[in-house]
Amino acid sequence: MRRPPLHPLPLRIWHWLNAAIVLALLGTGLYLRLHGMAVIQPHDPVLLWHKGMGLAMIVTTLFWFIYAITGGNPLHHYGIRKGDYRRMAVQARYYLFHIFTGGENPFRSSAAAKYNPLQKVAYTAVMFLFLPAQAVTGLLFLNIPPLREELLAGGLIGPLGAVHVLCYYLLLLYLIVHLYMASLGATVFSHTKAMITGYEEEDAGSGQEAGVAAGKGGRA
Repeated sequence: MRRPPLHPLPLRIWHWLNAAIVLALLGTGLYLRLHGMAVIQPHDPVLLWHKGMGLAMIVTTLFWFIYAITGGNPLHHYGIRKGDYRRMAVQARYYLFHIFTGGENPFRSSAAAKYNPLQKVAYTAVMFLFLPAQAVTGLLFLNIPPLREELLAGGLIGPLGAVHVLCYYLLLLYLIVHLYMASLGATVFSHTKAMITGYEEEDAGSGQEAGVAAGKGGRA
């Protein structure tokens, strides 16, 4: 019998849609940063794209939260447990040293336990801190008349912009690390393939072997 997928279909659709939105936000955000908001016109197409992608990001993030809560307790996959603190050091040694000497990864992903302790920290920071902060500060820049006046009067535009830009750089750093980590599977593209098919190569093989064994049992 085939095991449950490591990445269910709704999560895979969200992942790739979110990836496209993030790239669009990073690209348009870089354009706005390089040209300076002081000279960008309110109806500049790039600015409008950035705002539109930002709203799309909020929608997809809300979907993720709803799916995580209704599809199972998110703390099961993202919560840091007592034993994770010790395993963080073990996982860090693997990434820093043992991976380059042919060492075996101390963590094995499964549908029941998807993420190692370091991944839990990274994903929790992104989904519960960086993205919400990016979304809230972005919403505050949408020129909502009464709110905009209050922000200007309180001198909050500068600090909000700093937080928004800081989150931009943190998400860019996360993306770079994420792409590197995605290449550390059984093959360079095995993790990427898993996010398309739902199964790691080992999982797919195990499922096929189980099916063959079941078939042999039936014929016997």
